[in-house]
Amino acid sequence: MIVQACINGSRKPDFHPLFPATTEDMVRDASAVIEAGAAELHVHPRDRDGRESLAAVDETVAAIRRACPGTLIGVSTGAWIEGDKDRTREAISRWRVLPDYASVNLSEEDAPAVIDLLGQKGIGVEAGLATVADARRFVETAGHDRVLRILVELDNERDLEAAMASCDGIMAVLRQAGVSRPILLHGYDQTVWPFVKRARTERLSTRVGLEDGKHIPDGRLARDNAEIVSAAVALFRQ
Repeated sequence: MIVQACINGSRKPDFHPLFPATTEDMVRDASAVIEAGAAELHVHPRDRDGRESLAAVDETVAAIRRACPGTLIGVSTGAWIEGDKDRTREAISRWRVLPDYASVNLSEEDAPAVIDLLGQKGIGVEAGLATVADARRFVETAGHDRVLRILVELDNERDLEAAMASCDGIMAVLRQAGVSRPILLHGYDQTVWPFVKRARTERLSTRVGLEDGKHIPDGRLARDNAEIVSAAVALFRQ
């Protein structure tokens, strides 16, 4: 069971007053969330214009690794970042400062090829499952038993009851297939904290941060990523 910090994601910089959009901001927040108790980091590198970019992975990972030595660092491979599967593959193939792992969304057409490419480079895979259909595709994908972990990420369901039902369905598919990889469970906006609590109850890992939401459990706007992580760590330690 770990708390992973997802410090920015695809949010716009105006999502929060201290949103980390530059490499310098990401380094600042990475250091702060590790100090607050996060075990790992998930970041979305951005170019000098603030756009998400797979080409920015080398610079960003190198800078965070200098500030947080020994901390596992993950990035996204979301198809929207480069907008084309060939550009996505080419950008990943050019990485020289490698993240420890990268998330791959099973809802995306090119997911199996991206998983293969990451494996060839020795990068761990976080398999992102947002629907029951994603889970079924995952268990039918070659090498699914070798991924680093599974992300059950309910960001497509904003209604809590529907999100919990989707989670139940995904977990049922994984159980029926005998999947034994570690699972990290997380919600989005209003479902963030219910899923943190569910993860704690079911002894799963979770993640929090400005990628997933900007409030702390009592509904107040969080001061920054570190305050969100501190709240999650406190819940896990109860």
